[in-house]
Amino acid sequence: MNEQCYYRISVKGIAVDEKGRFLLSKEENGMWELLGGGLEHNEDPVEGLKREIKEETGLEVTYVSSSPIYFITSPRLDHDTYIANVIYEIKLKDLNFKASDECIELRYFTVEDAKKEKLFPNVLNFLKVYSAKNHLA
Repeated sequence: MNEQCYYRISVKGIAVDEKGRFLLSKEENGMWELLGGGLEHNEDPVEGLKREIKEETGLEVTYVSSSPIYFITSPRLDHDTYIANVIYEIKLKDLNFKASDECIELRYFTVEDAKKEKLFPNVLNFLKVYSAKNHLA
């Protein structure tokens, strides 16, 4: 018999610089996370992504890809549930963020640099698919 399968759906955005590095946000707990957050019921994913980034960082999203570029699942930290991340490519107006408990620092990372940091489980899974898609070791 199969267990019930429930996931918290989260929309995330990946901004990539000219060197192929991706942007992560450091939370107050010292862990690095993808930009974005939980999708509300009946909310458009693109609008939800823009809303979450604005709420958490104060940043303005100027571009969102027409469809997701990654989909990952992972256990939620300190929960017995799982999260599904629907990840879009994004561009930001600038990086002049407004600090909050969900964003005390922004930084671009390579996969190798990110592996040296404290990462949420979903970011670890993102590194695997990002590496595979970009043929990185």
